[in-house]
Amino acid sequence: MLPRVQLIKFQYQKQYQIGIKYDYNRTLKLIAKSFPSCRWSDTHKTWYVSFSEENIQLIKQKYQNHAFVDETGLSANNMAKVKNTSTKVERQLNDSQKTLLNNFYKYLRGKRYSKSTINIYVFFMADFVEFYSEKPVDTLNNRDVEVFIESVFIKRGYSISSQRQFISALKAFILFEPCTQIEGLELVRPYKSLKLPVVLSQKEVIDLIAATKNLKHRAIIVMLYSCGLRISEAMHLTVSDIDIERRQIHIQNSKGRKDRYVGFAKSFLPLLKNYLNTYQPKYYFIEGTNGKPYSPQSVRQFLKRSCKTAGIIKKVTPHTLRHSYATHLLENGVDIRYIQSLLGHSRPETTMIYTHVRKSDLLEIENPLDVAVRNFKLLR
Repeated sequence: MLPRVQLIKFQYQKQYQIGIKYDYNRTLKLIAKSFPSCRWSDTHKTWYVSFSEENIQLIKQKYQNHAFVDETGLSANNMAKVKNTSTKVERQLNDSQKTLLNNFYKYLRGKRYSKSTINIYVFFMADFVEFYSEKPVDTLNNRDVEVFIESVFIKRGYSISSQRQFISALKAFILFEPCTQIEGLELVRPYKSLKLPVVLSQKEVIDLIAATKNLKHRAIIVMLYSCGLRISEAMHLTVSDIDIERRQIHIQNSKGRKDRYVGFAKSFLPLLKNYLNTYQPKYYFIEGTNGKPYSPQSVRQFLKRSCKTAGIIKKVTPHTLRHSYATHLLENGVDIRYIQSLLGHSRPETTMIYTHVRKSDLLEIENPLDVAVRNFKLLR
């Protein structure tokens, strides 16, 4: 029986795309990578190409002897909603539903949720309300939630993280609209997958910096690594947030609406001063066109090129530099509580994942094969 390749239509970066989804299969992956301009989306966990009839026919032709191609996800009614909530998605909502969602939006703002959380929660609840457009809100129950997850989340291949966010959104919604028959205490979030982060060695970090010849790009990489920043924090860092005399930066209104101070390396000072004198940014530390924040997508693109030049075969993203920063601090003997503060984590459990990837302690554990061989030699 041939494996199934599911084609889905979604909007990404304000354009329609064709997502190519399948259960892991090396052959199917190689075919996907062979398409012109085919790219991998970490956000949506799928290979994708621009939406066109020509690309649909090309995909069907390439897979015809290797898989069954399911095109149902390309129809307008089954269009996948992406996590990028800034993209406008056309929905079939009546005036009552629009008012309900608009009031839910105001409710979340009144509760002081972050802008990104509000967008995600309203986005998922719009999906839910639209799915049950023929059913009054006050009749919705827990089984309706299960059917929605089975029919939408599972079918579209949404991640566990997205499903957890939907449950959180739903719990906020039933507090806002208590007339539903949904029992909030019975809503259980699925467990997260415990995936260990990719970490660069210290040599790989130096090789990466050395391979990046562009001054602005090099300054971004060093800032991300030497301060352990999230990509959003780096892109919204302003010139006034940098205190060269004290060798520290002020990160404001970060995740969880928290501020923190982080020191940067002495070795970064010459590069930092060179960058500031050369580019003379007016407001943001890294400015894009027209003085706006630099694009995270641009960072990912030049980072990918620099890794290729440096001969680094690991899958490296801007967040990999943050993971590497934390892991190297731990290996250098810095207390986990200080690392938590430097990273801006709310819970120590989040920081504890780095104890699983540091190599210093792991290398000190003697392999049982070495013990067996040594004992065997003693007995001879």
